[in-house]
This record gives sequence, structure tokens and C-alpha cells, in this order.
Amino acid sequence: MTYRAISISALLLLIAAATASAQTGQLPTGPLYGDQNLSPFYRWTEALPAKPGVLLRAEAAPANPEITLAGKAERILYTSTDVRWRSGIVPVSGTLYLPKGTAPAGGWPLVAWAHGTLGVADRCAPSWAGHKPRDAEYINKWLQAGFAVVATDYQGLGGPGPHAYLNWESEGRSVLDAARAAQSSQASGIANKVIITGQSQGSGAALGATRLQPTYAPELGLKATIATGVISYFPAAAHKAPPLAVPSPAYAALLMVGGALPDDSPAPDALMTDKGKALLAAARTECSSDVGTLAKRELIDSANAYVTIPTDFAAHLLHVTDMTPVKMPVPVMLGTGAADSLVPPRHQYGAVAALCEAGSSILWKEYAGATHNGGLHASFNDALAFANAALAGKPPQTNCASVKEPGEPGKAAPGLAFND
Repeated sequence: MTYRAISISALLLLIAAATASAQTGQLPTGPLYGDQNLSPFYRWTEALPAKPGVLLRAEAAPANPEITLAGKAERILYTSTDVRWRSGIVPVSGTLYLPKGTAPAGGWPLVAWAHGTLGVADRCAPSWAGHKPRDAEYINKWLQAGFAVVATDYQGLGGPGPHAYLNWESEGRSVLDAARAAQSSQASGIANKVIITGQSQGSGAALGATRLQPTYAPELGLKATIATGVISYFPAAAHKAPPLAVPSPAYAALLMVGGALPDDSPAPDALMTDKGKALLAAARTECSSDVGTLAKRELIDSANAYVTIPTDFAAHLLHVTDMTPVKMPVPVMLGTGAADSLVPPRHQYGAVAALCEAGSSILWKEYAGATHNGGLHASFNDALAFANAALAGKPPQTNCASVKEPGEPGKAAPGLAFND
């Protein structure tokens, strides 16, 4: 997300309360929050187990053309913890893939994959719509390397209530509970050896899951984490990276429908003009690419989407991605496309510097000519080597002592996969 700040005065309290205050204990549900009737699989009507990470049910997943190396592909519905509204245990959907062939002794290691921005309406859930080609090919590569893969949809994306978009505390729990559910469902086929990976939105989910794991899911055998296109922001760190802001009203619509407004704020529609309301309506029923297309087609921008436009509210719009610097419990690899204009390398360097400063074992890799999208596949060989080294118990690689702040994003290189 680089980001030119957009704003409205009624949103000056946005985001900060999305993770900490104004909790109601009641999960909001219905069409205003992106809920849609996908299929009976996604709607759990019985009493929920009292603990997170429990597999509720599974069914065969629709074929994803790029995922050719799965011996088994299942939709899963499992329990997780609602931290945004504090409504207790909620059902969350996802997908589980096992490699072809017989599991090795002790089971396949497990990759817990956290996806990037797709939207906040239920129909955008990858377990329903399928993984987009970039992500599906990435999953296929992990299967080829002998890993099982569990891919959460995140709370509210497929399941009931809003998808708490960019809220790392919510998404991180969804990632960890997906791994728990995968292991319980395939006890003899999946080892308690977990690698977390995430891209863009999923980078915050991956880092969030990692820092939560010791207290939230200590029984999980987390070995390493890999995050690319890193959006997380560390305002308390010594190095202040340029913060991100919402790039357009289309993203603001995703945030507002996705629970980023304080519970005592005006309803999203009261803050928007007719043009802005059209974006909200699209966010509730369509996916992020459709919302963006609408904004471009109808020429909806910061000047005409909001009832009131203040001079600056970027600082109030990013708290769901804010983290305090802490020492991560496992080695972490961060990958950055040097041509990433959406989340500029300087912002990503801020996360590197903050985590290094906190004593984490960080390996930062930059990929010349790779964009925000292209960086995911450009990093795969390094990610696989990093994961295998962690599984083998080798001393973690770190380059904290030598990393330097990068310059502005470079030009995209031809020939790299998904380098748009």
C-alpha cells in the first residue's frame, strides 16, 4: 500500500480502537459486514467448541488449475478467537493441501500461508473463489518441495461477521488456528513442524502469528517465518520508516466494512458521499479488484468520496498494522522487491530495523527489479532454503549487522513471474 494519505474528519479516530477499545462482545453480522450465503459448509449452526484450533468439518475443495501437485485438497472450517469484537470462539474457513504420495516418517512439515488483499466480502475467500494464480503457484511450489500447506481465509472472509482487514491480531490467530486444525485433522500425515509464510496483508498476519505463538499456541512447533511485501509498522522503533496510508477510497471502503471504525463512530455510509457509498456497496459484495475498478471507472477519489476531507489523517489510519518491537521466537526471513512501489522498500526496511533492534534473528533479502507482486516468487528459492535450514536445526542466518536503508523503488524488471 504507498500511499498518499486520504481522509475525512469523522474518521480521525479510525483504526486505533479497532484493536483495543470499544469492544462490544457481540459479533456484527449481515450484508452490511460482507456476509454472503456461499454454501451450507460455511455456516455453522451448532454450538461451537470452547477452544480455538478445532476442526469443525472438511469437504473436497474445488480444483485450482495452478495447484497440480496436491494429493489431497480440502476446504476446512475450524474455530478461532475473535479479538476484534471479543465475541468468543468463531468459525473460520480455509483450505488444506497435502502433497502427493506417502507422508514421510513423522509426517510432512506444514506451511501456514497468509494471503494478501482480496477483499472483505465472503465471496472473496480463497477456499470459495480459488487462490489467484500468483498464490496458487506459490502453494504448488511448497507442495512440490514436500510441505503440506494450510491456507486460512482469515476471520470473517467466508465465515460470519466482518473480515477485520489488516488487523494482525485477528489474522495472526486465524493463521495459528489453521495450523492447529490441520494437524489435528491429519495427525499421522502432518508433523508438528510449522513454517509461517505471508505476503502483503499476509505479511502482517505472518509476523502477528509469530509474535503471538508463544502465548497463544505454544504447543505448535513453529520453526521459522517468512514474510514478503512487509506492511507492518513499528512506531516505537528507533528507526522511523515512512508510514503507509490508504492509497485510495477503495481501500478505505475495505477498511470501513472490515471493522476498522470504532464501534461508537458513525456508520460508514454516513461518512461517504453518494460516490463513496457506491464503493462501500461494492466492498460489501465484490472483491478488491472490482472495488478498485469501480473507483477508476467512476473517477472516485479522495476529493469526491467523503463528506468532509481534512488535511491529514494518515496517522489515524494505520494502527491495525502497528506493532511494538519484540524479539521474535523463531528466525524470520523478510523479502522485499526493490521495485515495490506499493509498499516501498524504505517502509519495509523499517520493519527489518525494528525487529533487528529488538534482538530477533532476521534475514532480509532484496530482489532487484521485483515489484510488490513479483517479490513473492522472486523470494521462493531463498524462502525454501531458509525453511529447510530451520527444519534441520541449523544456526539461523541473519544479516542484521549489515542491512542498510534502501533508496526509492527501482524499475520493474521484465521476465519475473507475476511482476506487474
